[in-house]
Amino acid sequence: MRALAVTPIHLPAEEIRRRQARYDRLAPPGLRIELRDVGPAAPLALESEDSVRASEREVAATLDAAGDGFDLAFPDCVLDPAVPAGPAAGPARAVPVNGLLKLSAMHLAAKGVRFGAVVRNEAIGAELGRRLDAYGLAPHVAGIAVMELPFDAIADTAAWNAALVDAVGELAARGAAAVINGCSAVDVEAGPLPARVIDPTALALRLMTVEDEADQVGRAA
Repeated sequence: MRALAVTPIHLPAEEIRRRQARYDRLAPPGLRIELRDVGPAAPLALESEDSVRASEREVAATLDAAGDGFDLAFPDCVLDPAVPAGPAAGPARAVPVNGLLKLSAMHLAAKGVRFGAVVRNEAIGAELGRRLDAYGLAPHVAGIAVMELPFDAIADTAAWNAALVDAVGELAARGAAAVINGCSAVDVEAGPLPARVIDPTALALRLMTVEDEADQVGRAA
């Protein structure tokens, strides 16, 4: 199975390589992921609602232009830009579009897990909350903790994980049994915490593979 991932922001080549290596490491057997930069018309970071909306427009255009050769596509972003909220929402596309947040959060909700999320800044937190509401998951959400980190912290594992400790503690106190790490490109290496930290990218990739295996079983039947 071949998947196209589209960055939500315009990134330098070295960051594309870092994120591609992370996908190569996380992809389950049978899933190959090609990470594609969204292009220079997209913002360089998500720092405001305007930049979030600009990202959504550019990701949608890139997904719409995805050619043959892919079994599925998804934004390389936990905000799920341009991902339909439901089966009847959004444009019809030749390549099915998945969402990292949609897959991971719905999986937790289906298991009856009350969860929270940590995010880098207020703009990302507000959009993540809107997306969870659009998916009908608000009753399962214990809260969203904003860590107030700069963009560079995404590639700084130590800085991100240091901030994660207090944020996870806050959400656990509000009833979260699990916490979604609100960035698709961060490796979580924090020690023992009062709530389980979910890497939404790793979880969503596993779920994409399970979905494909189920389709194959259905076709064989």
